[in-house]
Amino acid sequence: MVDASIEPPHTYWKRRAEVAELAAGVESPAVDIAYTDVENGVWTQVADALGPLWEQHASAEVLAARDRLALPTDRVPQLREVSESLLPLTGFEFRAVPGLVPSVEFFGGLGRGLFSSTQYVRWEGSPLYTPEPDVIHEVFGHANALACPELADLHRLAGQAMQRVEGERQRQALADVFWFTAEFGVVRERGSVRAYGAGLLSSVGELAWFAEHADIRRIDVREMATTGYDIDEYQPVLFAADSLDQVLGEVGGFFESATDESIARLVTPTELSEPR
Repeated sequence: MVDASIEPPHTYWKRRAEVAELAAGVESPAVDIAYTDVENGVWTQVADALGPLWEQHASAEVLAARDRLALPTDRVPQLREVSESLLPLTGFEFRAVPGLVPSVEFFGGLGRGLFSSTQYVRWEGSPLYTPEPDVIHEVFGHANALACPELADLHRLAGQAMQRVEGERQRQALADVFWFTAEFGVVRERGSVRAYGAGLLSSVGELAWFAEHADIRRIDVREMATTGYDIDEYQPVLFAADSLDQVLGEVGGFFESATDESIARLVTPTELSEPR
């Protein structure tokens, strides 16, 4: 883990603010960013570290999706490039936002095939860790996953479900199930557990850690909707499916039919989490 007390310098925050100001928003195509040599170097360092870990710990479908998407590893790709490569594969496009957006806005975009992404690069003083999503997490994790048809469908169904559901606690239940699948989902392949969740795929430390240390449980929508987690720690509990087809069938099916009433029947009011 990284010492969170070490703060990036003022120059980093200034640069990050400059990049954030160029975000065109979810309704417009992303503008190109003139990334610096330092930022391209951070991207390359993370790509070099993740490469062998992906071969060992990423699911076969995600590896195939990565190869189809074929993003550069020696520089930060523009979100325009990501969209141009991703759109013909699964219909998704990347749009630039200045930072974290409200969950309803984020999921609303997913339902329309639009992924809200930051464009800034994490601090070079801590290239293998970031406390919140940056372009490395968004693209290495989500873009590669979204090149996989099953995972693209899962993202869309989650987004559409969030638009139907109105209760804040029911929406949190949807977000929690999304967390344990799209962000931290794993599948069993060839006698081992492999990652397909973007949070794992973009984390050098956690991708090397989870297989031997996490409590791997069978995928279960109700349990995922009621299991707490800390976003600032490695995830001690993960849920494994036998395949991405099972994920799409069970979790995608939950998203596809989700209403306030169906979630209330699945999870009692006392088990529903407070909105985060």
